[in-house]
Amino acid sequence: MPEPQPQPIQVKITDEVLKGVYANLAQIAHTKEEFVIDFMSMMPPQGIVAARVYLSPAHTKRLASALLDNVKKYEEQFGKVEEGATNTPEIGFKTS
Repeated sequence: MPEPQPQPIQVKITDEVLKGVYANLAQIAHTKEEFVIDFMSMMPPQGIVAARVYLSPAHTKRLASALLDNVKKYEEQFGKVEEGATNTPEIGFKTS
């Protein structure tokens, strides 16, 4: 008996989500059950959380791997991405 073929999944996106949000800072927190990523737009002296995403630990690990893979592919096509330095320490993506 042949194996069943996977069915394509239809994904919809609202106009509001489609336009996206700008973020120049991300804060990551976690519990045993989930990771929480806050994407923020910081313009001193204030900022705003533009989006909050909750992920399971397994999804977070797959996302991290996918991001690294995509940066590698980007650099192969367009050249090395320089992280650069910011003069404002509170702005930028932080790892801790």
